[in-house]
Amino acid sequence: MKSKSLAFWLLGIVATAAIAAQIAPPIRGDWTAEQVTKNVYVIHGPLGNPSPENQGFMNNPAFVVGPEGVVVIDPGGTVQTGHLLMKHLKATTDKPVVAVIDTHIHGDHWLGNQAVREAYPEVPIYGHPRLVSRVKAGADVEWLSLMHEMTHKASEGTVAIPPEKEIKDGDRLSLAGLTFEVMHVDKSHTDSDLMLYIPELETVFTGDNVGNNRILRIDQGSFKGNMDAIAKLLELPAKTFVPGHGRSGGREVPENYLKYMQTVYKEVEAAFEEGKPDYEVRPTLMPKLSAWKDWDGFGDTVGGHINTSYLEIEAAAF
Repeated sequence: MKSKSLAFWLLGIVATAAIAAQIAPPIRGDWTAEQVTKNVYVIHGPLGNPSPENQGFMNNPAFVVGPEGVVVIDPGGTVQTGHLLMKHLKATTDKPVVAVIDTHIHGDHWLGNQAVREAYPEVPIYGHPRLVSRVKAGADVEWLSLMHEMTHKASEGTVAIPPEKEIKDGDRLSLAGLTFEVMHVDKSHTDSDLMLYIPELETVFTGDNVGNNRILRIDQGSFKGNMDAIAKLLELPAKTFVPGHGRSGGREVPENYLKYMQTVYKEVEAAFEEGKPDYEVRPTLMPKLSAWKDWDGFGDTVGGHINTSYLEIEAAAF
């Protein structure tokens, strides 16, 4: 009997070691949670794509401290990023996390949910219905695989825990003693993007509808819709804007990104009206984009933006 108990004990040690070996190391670097305005904290992450160097940390994990608790927004693309967020959250406040909100389908924003659920197993996680349905259809496996591959296993140990509570445009949530007004444009950066306005704090979370010093892809969305989403944000009496990537700031953050998009769209529209194909747009457009040429992702993304906007303009003309 003792030998059998010893065997089970040894098996337990081996199993625990095996699990530990499958969890990648914590995020490297001296990252801090910056207070961007009253009660709003953001860890401004690296601007590049997932890689072994950034360990899959590339977004802006954030938390909002309200009178009755904490709301986490986009806790990151790996459990390691989520742990980084939770470390800073716990160092900032002893209030409990009462909700998590994921702004869209891209896994670099929501795979960190796992770390929040480890600390708060019952915490509700909110997302757009299209995010919820896509994960059920297999998007979780796709994102886990992609993150695993791009980071060379630096995301190891991450388990997909998607949102289960659906929210949509026009919803008004009361969370942690604060108001979260939900905005959604049918297609913008993707077709599942949520933007969040907290009137008490005069703060907007833009999701990936806005980048700062990073140009973002629109493969699953709409170029015109993205511009419309930003215009909708700028109608708000907000003072602080937290983009999906890049540093937070004032109205200049969404205004600058919108100006980039308007510059692309105007040039493409003019070329279309002149009967030029999309590949003839670049020579006249690029000099007009000098203000954004050093932004991360510019060289890899501007061609796709030209093509996407051209196709949308063409479709609208027929």
